[in-house]
Amino acid sequence: MHPAESLQTQIDQFIQSSTELQHKTLGRLPLTIADPEWPSACYQPSPANTDSHQTWQPVPQNNYAQDMFDRLEEALGYSIHPDIRTWYSSYWSDPVPAQCPDGDLSLLFIWNEKDCERLRGNLIGHLLNKQKLRHPPSIFFACTEPDGDHYLSVDNHTGEVWLELPGRPAIRKIAGSLSEFLTTLTPLPIPDTE
Repeated sequence: MHPAESLQTQIDQFIQSSTELQHKTLGRLPLTIADPEWPSACYQPSPANTDSHQTWQPVPQNNYAQDMFDRLEEALGYSIHPDIRTWYSSYWSDPVPAQCPDGDLSLLFIWNEKDCERLRGNLIGHLLNKQKLRHPPSIFFACTEPDGDHYLSVDNHTGEVWLELPGRPAIRKIAGSLSEFLTTLTPLPIPDTE
């Protein structure tokens, strides 16, 4: 199996497990604040929907973000690790909670097309700061919970998963790859957004 196909399969399986857990624990999809200015394919029809809240779930993205990564690479002058391209091109979604051996975290995804452009801007700033600090380039894909101060990233050269703190050198290697890391995750119920 091709490494990107393997990672995509693991992402799909994790999202499916997360959705199944949601139905098992709450009996419905999570609710988020309904915002007509922030549309998403994630919104789902449901009797639980109100004027202020809508149900949602992660939905396949069909590689929309690949173009954003092409433009990001052009701006930076180097390639982005294929695992990160696969990660952010897989699903439209709000953050999805999970538990790993070291604690709880939120897996980051893209909510809509505008969020994709916001991510591109954040990644440019993040990677230019890494360059300025002479740290190896890495790209975040998850935040620790409940504090959110630390984040998990993929080293852009090696594909390894590292624990990091903004503005500091990488703290500790967590896994040899994003695929390896995903095998350590357990989904957690997605809370409603207040």
